[in-house]
Amino acid sequence: MSQQQSPDNVSIDEIPVDIDNTQSAEVDSADVPHEIESITRGLAGEQPPTNPLVVLKAARWWYIHGKGGTDPAFQWAIEWTRHLATDTPSDVERFDKFLEYLVEVGFADERHELR
Repeated sequence: MSQQQSPDNVSIDEIPVDIDNTQSAEVDSADVPHEIESITRGLAGEQPPTNPLVVLKAARWWYIHGKGGTDPAFQWAIEWTRHLATDTPSDVERFDKFLEYLVEVGFADERHELR
């Protein structure tokens, strides 16, 4: 059970956390782990994930590696989790900011490519 971890790269449930790049506010799509990219793209798709734990896993990664609490991907993941837990409508403006951010990060060239 003991796993060697260097002080600048730790792992939480097998998703790497790069300490040197925490809250750098500059995320490159090439730096996003495949699982997190898949969940994030799913949140922008027609059939987003319905398991709040999966969504929160992506939220955590974006919080740590993005802009912290102001990161649009983090904020949308939290908003979607709230929607799943309470069955209340989600914030359309927050979703629009999330889609714009995914284009900014490099997941798509244009917003319409995400759906």
